[in-house]
Amino acid sequence: MIETTVAAVGLRQSVTIAPETSVTEAARRLRCTDVPALVVLEDDAVVGVVSESDLVAMIAETDDRPTVRALVSTPVATTSPSATLSEAAETMRTSGVKHLPVVGDGRFRGLLSARTLAPYLPRHRLEIEWRAEPMRLESADDLAVASGD
Repeated sequence: MIETTVAAVGLRQSVTIAPETSVTEAARRLRCTDVPALVVLEDDAVVGVVSESDLVAMIAETDDRPTVRALVSTPVATTSPSATLSEAAETMRTSGVKHLPVVGDGRFRGLLSARTLAPYLPRHRLEIEWRAEPMRLESADDLAVASGD
């Protein structure tokens, strides 16, 4: 079977933001129906992705309104334009993400989503399970705030 590459499926040109962007501004941009996630760029390098679920988790965990930098997990999972769709799906699955920035030649090229992959792969290849620790935000008092605390 010949595998289709990430570059061949028509990547989304995602909205990008800086790490210093306020979460209020990030939420405002995510309200647009055609914006599933925001790619966070610092000096043209992908440092994270912010989705609606990240904002919901933050609101549930703290009354603080930090910058986007506090929401992103590092290191960020990415894929290349030459990766196969199966490889990209595996990266999503093992990283527990539904949006995967595509980076080629050191530059952000677009955003690949589980929804984009769905027509190309069997359903079981797209089952994504979060395996990391709960999101932790540092409060203004430098106390860790975590879901379930």
